[in-house]
Amino acid sequence: MPRKTRAMAFPIAVFTAASLVAAPASATPQVSPHKAARANPAFDFSKPQTAATNLTVPWGLAFLPDGSALVSERTTARILKVTSGSTTPTEVAKLSGVASTGEGGLLGLAVSPDYAKDGYVYAYYTSSTDNRIVRFKLAASPQQEVVFSGIAKNSFHDGGRIHFGPDGFLYASTGDAGTKPNAQNASSPNGKILRMTAEGKPAPGNPTPSSVVYSLGHRNVQGFAWGAGGMYASEFGQDTWDEVNHITPGGNYGWPNVEGTGGGSNYIDPIATWRTREASPSGTAVVGDTLYTAALGGRRLWTVPLDGKGGSSGTPTAVLQGTYGRLRTVELGPDGWLWVTTSNRDGRGSPAGTDDRILRFPKAAG
Repeated sequence: MPRKTRAMAFPIAVFTAASLVAAPASATPQVSPHKAARANPAFDFSKPQTAATNLTVPWGLAFLPDGSALVSERTTARILKVTSGSTTPTEVAKLSGVASTGEGGLLGLAVSPDYAKDGYVYAYYTSSTDNRIVRFKLAASPQQEVVFSGIAKNSFHDGGRIHFGPDGFLYASTGDAGTKPNAQNASSPNGKILRMTAEGKPAPGNPTPSSVVYSLGHRNVQGFAWGAGGMYASEFGQDTWDEVNHITPGGNYGWPNVEGTGGGSNYIDPIATWRTREASPSGTAVVGDTLYTAALGGRRLWTVPLDGKGGSSGTPTAVLQGTYGRLRTVELGPDGWLWVTTSNRDGRGSPAGTDDRILRFPKAAG
């Protein structure tokens, strides 16, 4: 991912509302020193199981009501189904109109909360003109209904994660598409976290009723999740600091005016930061009092202890350092295991013979 010199500040937008063995972070935290406590992972990272092999740049991961998993392949536009008992997934859909260039392509997946009734799967992908969200029913060549479009695309900073939140609304993370002012422009969907209805309309209770924008000032968010006191998102920094942020409605997280902490009263500081070489954080999950973030450039899984009030209660630690290479996505499965995907065939990794893979890690004993 290109990292460039940070530009001068832009005007602030006005917004309503508001390794297998754990290893410590090797960089000195940018924020004030944490307490001595470290994350206590709930999973046994010494006992992996392989759920799928020989994938081509897996990106999105979502689960069907029957417990099987859907995974998107960024460059092939295929959606595969992963079931227990076989490490060879089956193709269940292939989307049309996907333009895979740079970091774009078929990205995030989400399953409708009413899937048993409506059968809808949602996908975020890069087209020839923009990034967009569509919904469809699983089929070899599904009919795609555009839910939301007009998110600027680029060869990098395309965002792409989508989830239905605990409130039943659809959330999406977008990148600044390489145009830094987008992040502070409340009229642009880029550099934002968006919140919308299942049909792509502004969700009730949004900071600005007529807008899908939920938070702004983001460079490139590729992971977010809920638990332990709220919503959290991981964010790619530029040259210095990658971040984990506690997301609040209408919150401004500072990009491009600030990277990392130090934004004063105008911006919300992250709850955890890493040097960019140690992270490039993508998918994120929260389980219990721990946040898990998959690191691409850092080739590890970061664990962040949470205090249940929207902050961190201790020092982030890393597991799986260099064990599986670049890690893209992490999700808690309905089986209670932690699912992690590799991203070693994306042009920046060193693929093993069976890459890319989906791995599962069981709950820790006791």
